[in-house]
Amino acid sequence: MSGGDDAPRTGTMSEPQVRAMFDRIAGFYDVMNSVMTAGLHHRWRARAVDLAEVGPGSQVLDVASGTGDLAIELARRVAPTGDVIGSDFSEEMLERARQKAPGLTWEWGNALDLPYASARFDAATVGFGARNFSDLDRGLAEMARVVKPGGKVVVLEITTPRKPPLSTFYRVWFDRVVPLIGRVTGEDEAYTYLPNSVRRFPGPEGLAAAMTRAGLTDVRWILTAGGIIALHVGTRS
Repeated sequence: MSGGDDAPRTGTMSEPQVRAMFDRIAGFYDVMNSVMTAGLHHRWRARAVDLAEVGPGSQVLDVASGTGDLAIELARRVAPTGDVIGSDFSEEMLERARQKAPGLTWEWGNALDLPYASARFDAATVGFGARNFSDLDRGLAEMARVVKPGGKVVVLEITTPRKPPLSTFYRVWFDRVVPLIGRVTGEDEAYTYLPNSVRRFPGPEGLAAAMTRAGLTDVRWILTAGGIIALHVGTRS
C-alpha cells in the first residue's frame, strides 16, 4: 500500500513503519482479507472495476495495489489489447502479486509521487489503500494527474457505518475481533492499525470533497455491505 513522506501521522505510524508492516504481513494478507470479509472483497473489487468504465484496449493504473487482486480484475476487463500497471511501495506485496499474475506489470511506486506522465491512463484505481496515504489530497491529485480528461478515478475503501445494527457489529468486529486475529497471527500492530486507519479516514462526504479538490468532477459514491464499504468515482476534468 503506497504512502507518502516520512512524517508520522497523528496516532499512527510513519511511512517506513507502514511499509515495513505490509512487508511483514504480505504472506498471509490474502487469507486475512478473505477471513475478515467472508470472501466478499472480490465482489467489491469487481464493482470498483465497473465504475472505472474500462474495456479492451484501456490503459489503467492500480495504485497501492498490494497483492494485486484489483489489478488482476482490471486486467480481465482490458484484455486482450489493454494494459494494467499495479503499483505499490511494499516490495513483499508486489512479490506476491507477481507470483499470482506474472503476466502483468508490477512496479514499485509511491502514491504521492507517481512516476508516470500526466494524462497517460484511461483510469486509475485504489482498493483499500487510500487510507494509507499520508497525504490524501496529494495522493488523489496524483491519481487524477495521470488520468486522461474524461477518464475515471475510483476509490474502494472501508467506511464506518452510522446506523445499528451494522454500526454495533462494526465496532465489535473492528475493535475486538480484528485485533484478536492479529494477536493470533503475531501481528498485533498491523491489525490494530487497520481499525485505527479506518477511523481516521474521511466518511463518504469527506472523501468526495477531497476527490473534488483533486480536480475530479461528477463525484459520486455507492455504499454496500450495509454501509461498511464505500466505492467512489470521479471524472478527470
